[in-house]
Amino acid sequence: MYDDDFLDHLQAGLIPLLPCWGLAEGAEVKLLTISENATFLASDPRGTRRVLRVHRPGYHRRDEILSELAWISALIADGVVETPRPVERGDQGGLIAELAHGAETREVVAFEFMSGREPTPAAGLVPWFERLGGITARLHLHARNWTQPKGFSRKIWDFESMLGSRPLWGDWRAAIGLEPAQEALLERTAARLRDRLDGYGKGERFGLVHADLRLANLLVEGDRLGVIDFDDCGFSWFMYDFAAAISFIEMDPVVPELMAAWIAGYRRVAPLSAQDEAMLPIFVMLRRMLLTAWLASHSETPTAQELGHSYTAGTAELAEAFLSREG
Repeated sequence: MYDDDFLDHLQAGLIPLLPCWGLAEGAEVKLLTISENATFLASDPRGTRRVLRVHRPGYHRRDEILSELAWISALIADGVVETPRPVERGDQGGLIAELAHGAETREVVAFEFMSGREPTPAAGLVPWFERLGGITARLHLHARNWTQPKGFSRKIWDFESMLGSRPLWGDWRAAIGLEPAQEALLERTAARLRDRLDGYGKGERFGLVHADLRLANLLVEGDRLGVIDFDDCGFSWFMYDFAAAISFIEMDPVVPELMAAWIAGYRRVAPLSAQDEAMLPIFVMLRRMLLTAWLASHSETPTAQELGHSYTAGTAELAEAFLSREG
């Protein structure tokens, strides 16, 4: 989907939309990232900058996008987290513009620009994960107490929508380079995950979460830890947010330290029971298998092309250790 010609088309198509978000003539657009969506940075000669997210068709409905933006706006208004503010259109009002591509129409949303850099393992993640634990706890407290506006709708991230009968990111069995022995191993792992999640239950443990607090969606500058990209926010287990935070670094030896720091930061803000803590490795394995499915169903993305077979092999390695611990 996201070949160079198509990205050039999206980039050119955004230019006529720029004035509606307050960008002056002569503004330029450049690609930032490709994941579920394509994200661009628009800059004009006056120094105004906007981050533009072009939504992938067939994923989020319009009401789901508006629901995400409603939660972001509420979080900003309530001082819960530092995150870029959605920018309303100055011409017609509203928060969504449309970009035509053949018979398809893609929704486009704009955000204020937030400076900063992605934290990296080389720079030392443990202090940031303690901060992230506190931020996550504040997000969860807000989600538990916030009155959702009428028509609020976001996807549900439970076992069935991740690894089960209605997978939103594709079937993990289509994983890149998956071998028969690995598939059998992951089948046993999925069955064990289902059992553990059924035993854990939902109820008060399940609610609105960011669901993608990975390093790429964090921006640090000085002592500020900003959070971006609520595109995957939805209803899931609250503890799933930790697993999302270690996406793609699940096998790094620092992960136990990151988990301890995250728990400590969380408990400074909100309760976290021993049972919740014990479930964190379960969610790490769940997330790892979900990402393995995502890479297969998004094989055109740079992330999938970079990781490919090696990530699938690592998933099998983690699954073997997981089953060994589970007994």
